[in-house]
Amino acid sequence: MTVLVREYARITTDTSAAASLDSGVVSEATFNWLHGLASGWKGAEPVALINNRRSLKLGSYVGYLQSPCGESIEILPKTGMGSENPEEARSILQRMLRSALGIKPRQSGRAELMCMRMPLHEWIFWQFLQELKALVHRGLRFDYERVEEESRYIRGQLQLDKQQRQPPGKGHLFHICHDVFTPNRIENRLLKAALEWVKGLCKSPENWRLANELSHLMSDIPMESNPLQGFSQWRSSKLMHSYSAVRPWCELILEKLNPNFQKGGRQGISLLFPMEKLFEAYVDASLRKMMMAGAKLTSQASSEYLVRHYPDGVDISQRWFQLKPDFLLRYKGGVQVLDAKWKLLDQSAVQTDTKYGISQNDMYQLFAYGQKYQSGTGHMMLIYPKHEGFDQPLAPFYFSSDLVLWAVPFCLESSRLVLGEWLGYFPSLNSGEVDVYAKISNWDGIAGAEYR
Repeated sequence: MTVLVREYARITTDTSAAASLDSGVVSEATFNWLHGLASGWKGAEPVALINNRRSLKLGSYVGYLQSPCGESIEILPKTGMGSENPEEARSILQRMLRSALGIKPRQSGRAELMCMRMPLHEWIFWQFLQELKALVHRGLRFDYERVEEESRYIRGQLQLDKQQRQPPGKGHLFHICHDVFTPNRIENRLLKAALEWVKGLCKSPENWRLANELSHLMSDIPMESNPLQGFSQWRSSKLMHSYSAVRPWCELILEKLNPNFQKGGRQGISLLFPMEKLFEAYVDASLRKMMMAGAKLTSQASSEYLVRHYPDGVDISQRWFQLKPDFLLRYKGGVQVLDAKWKLLDQSAVQTDTKYGISQNDMYQLFAYGQKYQSGTGHMMLIYPKHEGFDQPLAPFYFSSDLVLWAVPFCLESSRLVLGEWLGYFPSLNSGEVDVYAKISNWDGIAGAEYR
């Protein structure tokens, strides 16, 4: 049984509660398992206890949970204020996850539609199996492995020291050392380990069939006994370029799933992703496509601090409270701060008390960024996901006559910022449309002349 919910949903055992994307009903065993997970997640808080421990409240995490009793929970992103199509939300999550892993989609047509309907973990398994299948058909990389053995025939190098100590009853055997060209290398062992995990976990008939087929093709390759440490030995040379597409999926499976299977016993699956980080990665990939020549985008810049402090008796200042905007856009004309927030705004809530739903802390944060990174002048941007209640950029916010902030929606389907007046003040970004600057009424010609 699979319970389908979205972010911030309530999980309960009350069978009289109406099931929806915002409320999921699970068995007592699954609830107790989630209770145990919530107790161990203090600080991160993907799941929180509410109502005197009678129900659970999910946080801003998406993914897949499966209790040891087999009941599963799929958590989708909350992409709209009202009801939404689960398949669309799942498709958006898949695109975000690809962006976070830096992978371009290969499926199209019917195969892509089938993937969109799969639960998240089965979709991840499908992606891994498809990339592994393509790799196996192209051919796995072999490597030379040094083998020491006793043989009736001399092959390679004779180990004279061991041969001289050979007992009389084994005088007909030779101690030899030679190299064998074999697929038994760390990359293939890690792939085999991930493949066996997938084969044991997947419930999709198509995934199991493909996993079983690949398992037979890779039967000569042993599993890596310590996969979490094995990735440090994975080579990234030109000869291993064919492995680049399958590696992210392999890491995702082994690092996210493997720790939840302790001492050989099945303890359930916990495959969760913070939506804030996924959204940042999604926006990052889009911004890099919009950048003009000569511009540079830095993610999580950390060169500035809020204050300098001189403790008593210390001549050298200490920098406290590091400021880390999501994106720092450098271009010939200066620097601009952009920050992405996974939060649904309401452009109709223009009242003083609601303020579109923008957090006061976020405004304080952007003000500090503007003072330190832009010296209190220029234009900054807050990026929020686009939905029915927020489909157009808001009017600018003025911290002062010199420091301006724009709140711009980001389309999750097209992976682009919604165009508007803001574009005239961000000369390092290109919409990709012909003669776009002619469409902007308040375009500052002097600021953007060198980019035309």
